[in-house]
Amino acid sequence: MTEYEAIVYDLDGTLVDLAVDWGRVTADVRAVYEDAGLERPGGDLWELLGAADDAGLRSAVESTIAAHEREGARSAPRLPRADELRNLEESVPVGVCSLNCERACRIALEEHGLLESVDAVVGRDSVATRKPHPEPLLETVRGIGASPDGTVFVGDSERDEVTARRAGTAFEYVDRQ
Repeated sequence: MTEYEAIVYDLDGTLVDLAVDWGRVTADVRAVYEDAGLERPGGDLWELLGAADDAGLRSAVESTIAAHEREGARSAPRLPRADELRNLEESVPVGVCSLNCERACRIALEEHGLLESVDAVVGRDSVATRKPHPEPLLETVRGIGASPDGTVFVGDSERDEVTARRAGTAFEYVDRQ
């Protein structure tokens, strides 16, 4: 890993496993649409979030998702890559780029004593776009003072891999240590 000038980690599924029932979150977001008297769009949670802007529900939907994430961050089990992050302290700049809200990222990192080891945290609500758009990862790379071509993004999903490719960083799946 230290052959890179910087490392950026995804959070959920990479450093910790957020204790979130995503099916329940989706149901709660659908209820936001129903409570507003709107027909909810089809699709998964992230499609519901994407449609929230057009429905005028972005704040309510984001708040609903973030509340679940913050709560899940408080009891998120630590994953093996968290130990790697701690061992990298001071050797290379480290960032976290997540589809979760920034506050949940910070809570989870703090719960496991990792926040001090991270130079930048960018969540879903930190920039105007979200993964797989490259901007969240590029913002993280800028925040740690690195260049995309000298950075590796470590994640657990195809979305993370696509984000890395679009941002011009290297990519490594978390399960390939």
